Amino acid sequence: MKVIVCVKQVPDTEAAVKIDPETKTLMREGVESITNPFDEFAIEEGLLTVEKYGGDVHVISMGPPQAQEVLRNAYAVGAENVYLISDRAFAGADTWATAYTLASAIKKIGDFDLIICGKQATDGDTGQVGPGIATQLNIPQLTYVDKVVEIDPDNKKIKVERLLEDGKEVVEASLPALITVVKDINEPRLPSLFGIKKAAKIEIPTWTAEDLPVEKEKLGLEGSPTEVVKVFTPEERGGGEILEGEIPEVVSTLVDKLMDMKFIQ
Repeated sequence: MKVIVCVKQVPDTEAAVKIDPETKTLMREGVESITNPFDEFAIEEGLLTVEKYGGDVHVISMGPPQAQEVLRNAYAVGAENVYLISDRAFAGADTWATAYTLASAIKKIGDFDLIICGKQATDGDTGQVGPGIATQLNIPQLTYVDKVVEIDPDNKKIKVERLLEDGKEVVEASLPALITVVKDINEPRLPSLFGIKKAAKIEIPTWTAEDLPVEKEKLGLEGSPTEVVKVFTPEERGGGEILEGEIPEVVSTLVDKLMDMKFIQ
């Protein structure tokens, strides 16, 4: 099987992130970055898949040159092939343009069986890029997967368990397909010292817009159909009130307060 994993370099959640007032995009310069946490589970699931069914793992990341670090991390834990998708033309891309660019890179890799993404990135939290890639490639998408039940490479089938708000469901789809995974799916492995040393020496292929089957007008900020009109920090809300006492007394007090505030009549 050929498994492709999409990963992203994101600002450390403890870092102070600022927004560019002109482009309304994140300012990443000088901010420590890490592998998107959900993508670590995607990498692990890719490795587990090829260990069980055979094949190889290809990891791609779209970002600036420093995004090579997340690819070295993926290589250190066992990914055989890593690619950086990097070009100034990709800067400022929204989720649609990002999905379009990544799908184009996947087309260049070609002949894949399964694409794995983390369920969302911690910097945008949209959860849209994975499904967007599947839409661009016209393949089935299975989101919020917490368990790959079975893969049948010969009959091109995959069965997964999806995590829903009110339970779980088991779904089957044809391959090739794309899945997005949640953190409950596995436990990411740590790289070995040998893997880290090997990853530090590799030459990572970098693909620009010229290397991909893309339409230039669909790339980056200019090719993004969505626009951020305003970015602001919400005002801090004051602390609430905790009602204490026996349940009948608390309920009565709560109803009175809600009526006074005209939330109920």
